[in-house]
Amino acid sequence: MSGTTTAAAALRRRAAGAGANRWVVLVVLCVSLLLVAVDATVLHVAIPAVTEDLRPGAIELLWIVDIYPLVCASLLILFGTLGDRVGRRRVLLLGYGLFGIASGLAALAHDPQVLILARALLGVGGAMIMPATLSILRQVFPDRRERALAIGIWSAVAAVGAAVGPLLGGFLLEHFWWGSVFLVNIPLMLVSLPVGRLLLPESKGDGKGPWDVVGALLAAAGLFGVVLGVKRLGGGEAAGSVFTVAPLVIGAVLLVLFVRRQRRRAHPLVDLRMFARPAFSTSVGCIVLAMLALVGLELIAAQYLQLVLGLSPLETGLRLLPLTFAAMAAGLAGARMLRRFGPRRMVCAGFGLTAAAVVLLTAMGGSDNPALLLFGFVLLGFGLETTLFGAYESMLSEAPQEQAGGAAAIGETSYQLGAGIGIALLGSVMNAAYAPGLAHVGGVPASASTAASHSLGEAYEVAAQLGGPAGAALRHAARDSFVHGLHVTLLVSAGLLLLGAVMALRLPRAMQCEAPAVELPKPREVAESRVSA
Repeated sequence: MSGTTTAAAALRRRAAGAGANRWVVLVVLCVSLLLVAVDATVLHVAIPAVTEDLRPGAIELLWIVDIYPLVCASLLILFGTLGDRVGRRRVLLLGYGLFGIASGLAALAHDPQVLILARALLGVGGAMIMPATLSILRQVFPDRRERALAIGIWSAVAAVGAAVGPLLGGFLLEHFWWGSVFLVNIPLMLVSLPVGRLLLPESKGDGKGPWDVVGALLAAAGLFGVVLGVKRLGGGEAAGSVFTVAPLVIGAVLLVLFVRRQRRRAHPLVDLRMFARPAFSTSVGCIVLAMLALVGLELIAAQYLQLVLGLSPLETGLRLLPLTFAAMAAGLAGARMLRRFGPRRMVCAGFGLTAAAVVLLTAMGGSDNPALLLFGFVLLGFGLETTLFGAYESMLSEAPQEQAGGAAAIGETSYQLGAGIGIALLGSVMNAAYAPGLAHVGGVPASASTAASHSLGEAYEVAAQLGGPAGAALRHAARDSFVHGLHVTLLVSAGLLLLGAVMALRLPRAMQCEAPAVELPKPREVAESRVSA
């Protein structure tokens, strides 16, 4: 009897240790995510220093900024499905190594071409890391209740990374040269590689059939073309330009070929039958709509704070911090909200709360109102993170475990596409509402009005050149037109968010929990089992 009691106690101790190990794995995965999220935004504040030092041309500067998200978004499906085939931990560790090497190359770049190459390699590393973190998380937390909490922590870390990037970059630039914004990655990679090798479990899909190399390349090339075209639209390029239309058309054709190829194959790269599940396809659509609203609104809000209210970049970052803190709070509370309300009510409420915040922010005018902005940004951050949390959790739980890498890649690709479409769509709405207000400004030449209609920043430059009453009139008209355009854009965003709330009605009403979690063995036990084998 005592032997049985001792064995039971030992089993409980082993389970407790394994459960603790699961959360250590989450810490390692969150460090990986933090690195990629920070690197996506850390360069933005360093662009003036890079321009002064490397003297890139306009096209080179554009590629320095855009090549990282372009490459990362286009390769997510390739590396997500490759991880399902050869091992997710293996792909993640290779991504760590490549990210560290590329960071060193970027920090020491002596000309624009080398920096572009290094940023492209960082994008490859990011594409290897991002889907692997979510797919390993799917395997390590098979119990849906625990997984919901883990995804909440994961999403809170993503929010922190996006906010920390510019602040970290600004701090480093005050004390070091611009390359330090990349060099900071290397110590983290040197720690993450051995720790990840020791603690992270290896997992694969079912491994049936050969890996579809042609399909992976079609997906990568198609996504590259679509994301490039969307980014050019978001950057203010003419919709009819061949350099905008051609990538969009070619990318769309390649993605159609990819879908047709997957439907014909016995063992597809991505099982498109997942999209037949309402919860999965709806979750993907909700991610796109939520990111569309978030990125477009953040971009316009930053312009409003700096150009209309006259805040410095640092003051602008501090004003936007409440949005990040609210998103962190929603991520940490997400698991409890999901258990209590279920995916449908949670995502619908997230969209509704975000739409209410957006409508509230239409009260922004030409003068500063800190209380309004604080309350609006808190509602916005909490609502959007609630939406993203519920959508990601539903998408990941709906996907079969053997397809976890592909599902994670689809989610991350939706995230990137939503961000790109948001900048393009809401930027176009903003420009369409802003420009007509400058058509007839008394005392201002037509050529000056035309030049000022491109953006508020250009309008201020033209007004400074004109000077006198004409310059003052143009500046005042441009600011009023921008505020009007901001209000129109916010109302369009509110409409899209309400559309997302209607779409979310297809999600399950209740959170369907799975079997109890499978406990992870501790690293020492894994080593002992290999020796005994």
